[in-house]
Amino acid sequence: MSKTRPIGRIPVRDVRPAVDNGNRPAKAVVGETFEVTATVFREGHDAVAANVVLKDPEGRPGPWTRMRELAPGSDRWGAEVTARTEGRWTYRVEAWSDPVATWRHAAGIKVPAGIDPGLVLEEGADLHERAAAGVPKDAGRAVLLDAARTLRDDTLPPASRLAAALTPEVDAVLGRYPLRDLVTSSEPLP
Repeated sequence: MSKTRPIGRIPVRDVRPAVDNGNRPAKAVVGETFEVTATVFREGHDAVAANVVLKDPEGRPGPWTRMRELAPGSDRWGAEVTARTEGRWTYRVEAWSDPVATWRHAAGIKVPAGIDPGLVLEEGADLHERAAAGVPKDAGRAVLLDAARTLRDDTLPPASRLAAALTPEVDAVLGRYPLRDLVTSSEPLP
């Protein structure tokens, strides 16, 4: 009897390249860049994101590569990756709920409209503090904590508080160390 793998809260489907449903390895030469794609979605309106993780022939996971939505609204995501040495590599796709992107979307609507700006900004501060906990001290943790402090500073106008969380510096730190909830991984493919 074969086991069926449970589906996570954020399904990862139709991962490619896959030869013979993943029973045979996709092939590339050392240094050749190839695209990994997958269908990633979730119920509701919360933002999702995805990445590819390559594992080298010794089984060590490499740094992950962030995927991008290939066409808005298509649920199809992709990223280009490169195997740097010869051998049997594997790859998998991870998908997750992106609470910061979800908050940014809502805050961008509610704060300018004056809809519960204090509550929205407090929620943003909490998210930035959660994200900071996963960032090494010398890799930008202070940037996220400064944004959280400003989001809570009720002596400033709401628009200024929100702007502190939308800077290129905050974006750069969150790009390297995103806050990931409900992470779901595909089966590894050869």
